[in-house]
Amino acid sequence: MEERARWRRRADFIFAAVGAAIGLGNVWRFPYIAFKYGGGAFLIPYFVALLTAGIPLLILEFGLGRMMQAGAPAAFAKVRKNFEWIGWLSLFAVMLIFFYYTVIMAWCWNYVVFSAGFAPKLEVAQETGHLKYVWSSVNIREWAARSEQFFKHDFLRLTSGPGHLGHILWYVVIGLAISWLWSFFYVRHGPVSIGKEIYFTVIIPWIILVILVIRGLTLPGAIKGLNYYLTPNFAALKNPETWLAAYGQIFFTLSLAMGTQIVYSSYLERRTDVNNNAIVTALANCGTSFFAGFAVFSVLGFAAQALGVSVPEVTKGGLHLAFITYPRIISMLPAAAVIGVLFFILLVTLAIDSQISQVEPFMCGFMDKWRIDRKKILPIVVVCGFLVGLIFATRGGYYWVDIIDHVTCDFGLTLVGILEAIAIGWFFGAPRWAGLTGIGVIVLIIIMSFVLMKLKGREE
Repeated sequence: MEERARWRRRADFIFAAVGAAIGLGNVWRFPYIAFKYGGGAFLIPYFVALLTAGIPLLILEFGLGRMMQAGAPAAFAKVRKNFEWIGWLSLFAVMLIFFYYTVIMAWCWNYVVFSAGFAPKLEVAQETGHLKYVWSSVNIREWAARSEQFFKHDFLRLTSGPGHLGHILWYVVIGLAISWLWSFFYVRHGPVSIGKEIYFTVIIPWIILVILVIRGLTLPGAIKGLNYYLTPNFAALKNPETWLAAYGQIFFTLSLAMGTQIVYSSYLERRTDVNNNAIVTALANCGTSFFAGFAVFSVLGFAAQALGVSVPEVTKGGLHLAFITYPRIISMLPAAAVIGVLFFILLVTLAIDSQISQVEPFMCGFMDKWRIDRKKILPIVVVCGFLVGLIFATRGGYYWVDIIDHVTCDFGLTLVGILEAIAIGWFFGAPRWAGLTGIGVIVLIIIMSFVLMKLKGREE
């Protein structure tokens, strides 16, 4: 096995950690959560959660990786031999995530093409009289104006439910292959290749966000949307669910309990400062989330004014915002094709950093345990990831993306985080970490309460 690789410079590590933290959720989850739980007032519990849970737990993971010089399973094994399974549990959750995450990237690749003017259309076959799908040149205004029907029926061709997968969508498979090939070249030399590519995939999204914010602020009705986003509703602070949502958002947005920050910090020299790195990483991530809200709510305000409805009526988060709401709004704008291409390139570049931050710790677990060379295990992971991803590239794959995402992110990673904090803070006995992780345990128990509330809400 190769010797422990190193980051070439501190900036490489910080950009990689920031890239792992900043993902699709910064654009389609944080603004919606902030809007839902008090607008500008949500920033109070959000930054309290950042200071009491996010940064301490990030310092914990950075410190563990740097001290043990290993990925999650080997690092926990060095803490206590029978704790190794905690690291493997986190990698199992990460594996489930990267199986479907590349398919979401594939959707984004397709939408870049759609925005440029080439998309599937439903037509009647002359020879049989049956409906069929054909690919042809189409203006973004044509398909984006009916974005929900286009996404669910023209693009994904959804089946009746998860029990009926249907056939594989070849154009999603092409996007899936591109995503995995990109991941392969991104991580083929570990921190060396990641450190070279990471500047592009972190800086480009920031540039595009600035462009989208500037464009959004010039739209009529933009201020109306920003008022909904930023106007504080201090009454929401009395609602425990607001605080639970803040802690939940901080936990998930920093890529904690995924093994990513542990393995990235294991490529640091043992004497490297981790406290300042954790603070820079956390603030860059949270600042990006807040800034992304201006890009989202400025155009939501424009859409609300154009449609003659209130902002809440056009506000939804998650996949709905990215593939239905935003395209519909883009279709109303001048230079719609340019804005559409920029928006989906933004999503692609955000997603690739998250994707490689899932693949790298997964591989490192096997490399540390069985001394497997990176050149041997990387092709296996890429091929297996692509093949399993074909399940999500079927007509019923959308349902399974939602199911697996719900199980891993709402429950799996939270459980790993609690186990991690207990293992390091209470059993390892490091005095400088005990206080931080003690807080972390309490916070993560609160987050688990939030997850249980969410599960109950879904059942109802």
